[in-house]
Amino acid sequence: MTCIADLLAQVELPDSTTPDLDAQLLLTKVLGKSQSYLRTWPERELDAEQLAAYEQLMARRRQGEPVAYLLGQQGFWSLDLQVSSATLIPRADTERLVELALELGPPGAARVLDLGTGSGAIALALAKERSEWQVLGCDTVAQAVELAERNRLAHKLGNARFVQSNWFSALATDTFELIVSNPPYIADTDPHLQRGDVRFEPASALVSGTDGLDAIRQIIEQAPAHLHNHGWLLIEHGWDQSAPVGELLQQRGFAAVQSWQDLAGHQRVSGGQWRG
Repeated sequence: MTCIADLLAQVELPDSTTPDLDAQLLLTKVLGKSQSYLRTWPERELDAEQLAAYEQLMARRRQGEPVAYLLGQQGFWSLDLQVSSATLIPRADTERLVELALELGPPGAARVLDLGTGSGAIALALAKERSEWQVLGCDTVAQAVELAERNRLAHKLGNARFVQSNWFSALATDTFELIVSNPPYIADTDPHLQRGDVRFEPASALVSGTDGLDAIRQIIEQAPAHLHNHGWLLIEHGWDQSAPVGELLQQRGFAAVQSWQDLAGHQRVSGGQWRG
C-alpha cells in the first residue's frame, strides 16, 4: 500500500512547470477529495485500484496531456466548466475579454454573440454576470456545442443558448448589440504548436492561416451585417497582433478602434464600434 505523502514526495514530471500541483490535482480526482484533504490526511493509503488510476493519469501527464483534459474540467471566471479535447482549454488571459465586454456592453437588455464558443466559457461568464442579456454562443464543431450546452445546464443559465455555426453562417439576419470572439489566431508554421499543452488541443481552435489572421479577417468583414448601430466587436488575439487587427478594423469602417492589455501587459484584445 502507498500513502498520499509518499506519492507527493516522489513526483516526476520533468516537463511540467507545476509538477507538485499537477500531482495533487490528479490525486484529488482519483480520491474524490479536495486538496485540503491531502494535507489533512497525508497518511491515507490508496487501494490498488486507486493507485493504478493515479499512475495512469500521471503517465498521461508525462506525455504532455493537459491537466484540464485529465481532470475533465477547468475553472474560468467564477465557473467550473467541463472541458474535452474537442475544445480549447479556457485560459485566464481570456477573462480580459469578458471584463471588456461587461464594461462596453449595454447596461440593460441586449443580445450578445460569442463566436467560436468552445466550452461556452465566455458566453456563460457573460450570461452569469448580466441576467438581462440574451447570450448566443456558436461553434462550427458539434461536440463543442454539446459541451457548452452541458455547461449551461450545469450552471442553470437560462439566458444563454448554443448553436452550431461556422462563424455567422447559420445566423441569417440576426443582429446583436455586442459581438465577442476568441478565434484561432496562431500561424500554421508557429513552432509553439509543437510544444506544451497546445499539442493536445484541436488545431481548428488554434491555427488560422499563414499569418494567424484568417479567422479574424472573416469575422471583421462579416460582423457589421450582424451589429446594431453603436454595437461593439471585441476580439482576442496574439500578443503581437494588435497592429494588424486594428488596421483591419479601421479598414472595415469601425470607429473608436483600440487595443487593451492583459494582466501581463500584452495587447490582448482589440475592438471597435460599428456606426454604420
